[in-house]
Amino acid sequence: MSTRTTEFEAPDTLARTTSAVDQYHAETDDLMGEKMVLNMGPSHPATHGVLRLILELDGEVISKADPDVGFLHRGDEKIAENMHYNQFVPYTDRLDYLAPLANNVAYACAVEKLMGWTLPPRGQALRVLCCELARISSHMLGVGVCAMDVGAMTVFLYTFTEREKIYNLCEQLTGARFTTSYTRVGGQLRDMPPGFEQAVRTFLDQCSVTIDECGKLLDNNKIFRDRMCDIGVIGKNVAIDWGLTGPNLRASGATRDLRKDRPYLGYEQYDFDIPIAEEGDCYARYQVRMEEMRQSIKICRQVLDTMPSGPVNLADPKNMLQNKEKVLMSMEELIHHFIVSTQGIDAPKGEVYFGAENPKGELGFYIHSTGGGVPHRLKIRSPSFCNLSLISKLLPGHMVSDIPAILGSLDFVMGECDR
Repeated sequence: MSTRTTEFEAPDTLARTTSAVDQYHAETDDLMGEKMVLNMGPSHPATHGVLRLILELDGEVISKADPDVGFLHRGDEKIAENMHYNQFVPYTDRLDYLAPLANNVAYACAVEKLMGWTLPPRGQALRVLCCELARISSHMLGVGVCAMDVGAMTVFLYTFTEREKIYNLCEQLTGARFTTSYTRVGGQLRDMPPGFEQAVRTFLDQCSVTIDECGKLLDNNKIFRDRMCDIGVIGKNVAIDWGLTGPNLRASGATRDLRKDRPYLGYEQYDFDIPIAEEGDCYARYQVRMEEMRQSIKICRQVLDTMPSGPVNLADPKNMLQNKEKVLMSMEELIHHFIVSTQGIDAPKGEVYFGAENPKGELGFYIHSTGGGVPHRLKIRSPSFCNLSLISKLLPGHMVSDIPAILGSLDFVMGECDR
């Protein structure tokens, strides 16, 4: 990414960096004074979901912060261990519910790795298109809500409009706007409908204009920069040590992106850049997400230009459902359909882990199979949970008014934290 412009200088504030936070604690530990404990959330618009922050305040300065999660009480991992592999697909929608298509793909890729399957080229390209549209949708909401948290209401209206356009595309492709459940282990529910490709191209042209407009509204906006620059600074080594992934990691100078480091679904075929920033503050995280949307648009256009022909689903007569017309006309096909539907795919014994570069970071699935159609153990590596773990180290030393900017820039979703 280009070097940050310095038209406006960030305000001189207290304890904006990690070293300043340590200095603040050293100077105040010996002082005797009464501190206030304040609960922020779990019902608070700036916590972006059911997140509770237990804050210890020294005046307006945060001296201690403990994130408290678990208010959704869901237990997705145990649910998965009592379901056939394909039956768990709708539950992945509810992880990062701002990017359900990307969740579907990550989970399906993990099971397919266990099975040793490789999708046909058209199926892979269609999944890449879904993932990048999900990335744009998630970042649009993330940037818009973060801007609204610090006072820029207009940007939210721009970004939310573009997100609605993506939901219209999801409805056209999957039949649902929000909880899509589109991907299947071994392929997709269906191929692209007529007119879908042109609808995506039209959206990409419109979205490019909107991203540039949002940049004009925010990049050199003095209030936005004063609220974001040098706030919530995360150093590169700190980000790596605490397991941050995705834009939050890349905004701190680390170049890790699974689409480049461990390519899957043919990502190595596409030409795109990985946005990197060095400052590690809220403004850097905003910049990375803005540029990632531009790169996703670039990838989507390449996918559409090079979309191969052929099937979107794997041809495995033993584990895949057969054509509906054949099922209705043949007793053998009907029996096969019944077995696959009731017993699930026949997975081999083994252990696999697959991580995908989701909008929030690395979404990973670990599967331990003892054979049959149900996983013995399934664990989810959710990026938001790991990103939020830094809150207790990041918030102390900042002002209470800095919390919305920091939380908005981290762009987490509580659905995958309370998995």
